Amino acid sequence: MAQTLKPTTPRRFFYGWVVVGAGALVMVVGTVPLFQGMTAWFVVLEKQFGWSRTQLSIAFSLTRVEGSIMGPVAGYLVDKLGPRTMVALGLIIAGGGFLILSVTNSLWHLYLAFLVMSMGTGLGGWLPVMTAVNNWFSRRRATAMAIAMEGFLIGGVVLVPVLAWAIDPDIAGRPGWRGTAAVIGIFLMVIALPLARLVRNSPEAYGQRPDGQSEMEESTPDETPVENAEEPSYTWQEAVRTKAFWFITMGHACSSIVIVTMMVHLGPMLNDRGFPLQTVGWVVATYTAVGAVFTMIGGYVGDRVPIRWAIFAFSAIQSAAVVVLVVGDTEAMAYVFGVLLGIGFGGRNPLTTAIRGVYFGRKAFASITGISMIPMNVLLLVSPLFAGIMFDATGTYTASFAVVAAVSLIGSALFLLLGDPTAAPAYTSPEIDAVPDSSV
Repeated sequence: MAQTLKPTTPRRFFYGWVVVGAGALVMVVGTVPLFQGMTAWFVVLEKQFGWSRTQLSIAFSLTRVEGSIMGPVAGYLVDKLGPRTMVALGLIIAGGGFLILSVTNSLWHLYLAFLVMSMGTGLGGWLPVMTAVNNWFSRRRATAMAIAMEGFLIGGVVLVPVLAWAIDPDIAGRPGWRGTAAVIGIFLMVIALPLARLVRNSPEAYGQRPDGQSEMEESTPDETPVENAEEPSYTWQEAVRTKAFWFITMGHACSSIVIVTMMVHLGPMLNDRGFPLQTVGWVVATYTAVGAVFTMIGGYVGDRVPIRWAIFAFSAIQSAAVVVLVVGDTEAMAYVFGVLLGIGFGGRNPLTTAIRGVYFGRKAFASITGISMIPMNVLLLVSPLFAGIMFDATGTYTASFAVVAAVSLIGSALFLLLGDPTAAPAYTSPEIDAVPDSSV
């Protein structure tokens, strides 16, 4: 007797992976020239103007003040207007900041440039990208976020040495820091709209579900739904009342002070030890290259073991890297530091973002993350400023870097206090409102 075949519907291409790819490109162009390249910018600006480490540290610290103020605003706007609109707006603003940097002649001008650049990357970089990815993925959330973050890391491997080469003041015939900043600014403004159009806000508007399951597939009795019906679905008001929110916020902040302090002070520290700017670029490239590999490993691990344990383990390696940098003053030890920092930072980076989706769901991911940036940015402000002040007072980074390593390790232990994710007090469907994509 002939077997009756069940009618099937062709599986459509899951656009979520395009969103991931577009997000990686946004991370390359929107964050690498400022944050990964910051240590190179500071070396050049110190030589050009003779500003102290404290004065230069204030420029970065001001970006954290701006981040604390703009974080909740950016989160609200991303949830209301959608990631696509915010990517376009943010990249245009960041481009304007680089144009301001290209004509900088005084400290207040530098501070203004960093505020505008930071505002642009805050509105159009990491937060809207991670929100879009969080909307499109559930079971593979950490892996998808890890792939998107590869843009930040691989971009650092490629662009930071190129940036260091282009702005090096000791070698004639280079474009120089002013010309390079102007080119970056114009490029960001030109690419903003085309790149933003690749970002789509949520799968629901396209008849799909997170991880690629369509509405029709979800209703088929013999299919296992992608979306767990018990996945948390918190509003930001519900989230901030939980211990989990504060443990995640402070744990993320403490684990992040290592990388932000290195972004500001690694170049000057290695330069003090007699290493040329190009070596600084290669050390940065080392930890970003290793980080690119371990970002994928971290994403894989975070989807398969309790995410809180994975974060603590990678953060401990990150703290060990700083200790190596402090006690070893040779070029070989600088590269050992780069490898360890890449393992620790790369592994924990996607997890400290994905954990908010794991514990609070998709409904208000951007708002919850934006609010958590208020206390988080306070630590990110204090850490590099503290290192700069201590250097100006003592002539060394030893004490300040040791404190940074200890705070990172102790603060990361807060993740170990998290229990398993729980539903919001009044459980509602994890469906999120689809934000139209036609605005850009």
